[in-house]
Amino acid sequence: MSVPTHGNYHGYYLKRLSVTDPRLALLPENTFTGKRVLDIGCNEGWVTCEIAQAWGAYKVVGVDIDDTLIRAAWKRRQLVWSLQEPLSSQTNGLENSKELDDSSSTRGNSTGMTQLQLDYFPASLQHSFGPLPIPPSSIRGKHAFPHNVSFRTADWTREEIVENVDGYDVVVAFSITKWIHLNGGDDGLRAFFRRVHAVLKLGGLFILEPQEWDTYKKAKRLNESLRSTAQTLKLRPNDFESILKGIGFSPAQHAGITGEGGFRRTVDLYVKEAS
Repeated sequence: MSVPTHGNYHGYYLKRLSVTDPRLALLPENTFTGKRVLDIGCNEGWVTCEIAQAWGAYKVVGVDIDDTLIRAAWKRRQLVWSLQEPLSSQTNGLENSKELDDSSSTRGNSTGMTQLQLDYFPASLQHSFGPLPIPPSSIRGKHAFPHNVSFRTADWTREEIVENVDGYDVVVAFSITKWIHLNGGDDGLRAFFRRVHAVLKLGGLFILEPQEWDTYKKAKRLNESLRSTAQTLKLRPNDFESILKGIGFSPAQHAGITGEGGFRRTVDLYVKEAS
């Protein structure tokens, strides 16, 4: 296995999560409802799928630099679909309605739909008999899970993807700033923040989980290039808020802290206030 110099750890979420992500639980319930969402550094798609399935997102795009992780994310999408509670007769009546097509929310309050249990079937069924087939979008609705989530392999810090053209209401950046910083230096991190600002619609939300400076020490030992870049870094995570404000974001709203051990970090929210 190649060295995860971009933080592209395989099996990362097996260490961090069970079914739901506690970082998402820190956010207001309507954060993703009816929104176009970009999940940068999506890894194997656990968070991406949860936003698409359980938080009412209109469209969610997960992007990662590692194609092996993206292939795993597509499999994760089908697994999550296979474990979902079957649609009730009440929900089946809405299958082809505009309400279901416009929002895939299963959280109840946002659309009036009954909340579906996400892990209704045991994973052993999928392991034994294979995943359930995904019905056509003409039946489910193109903005209902799983059709409202897709994945793309790209170094988003340097490459354009076609989904950027329509812009996003929300951009999620969980556990990636350290890797962007160590690979691209101070200038690379600033460029990343500017790109996030550029693809967000006015009033859009940037959800950032910065990694603390003391965690850079272990990461930079992965190869000589990271060690060399680390020696040039002047910026620190404490500087991120001032940089983002200078670009045109609001002051940080601190959603809270969650996680255990080395995964215990803050989640900050920034609103795009100026073009």
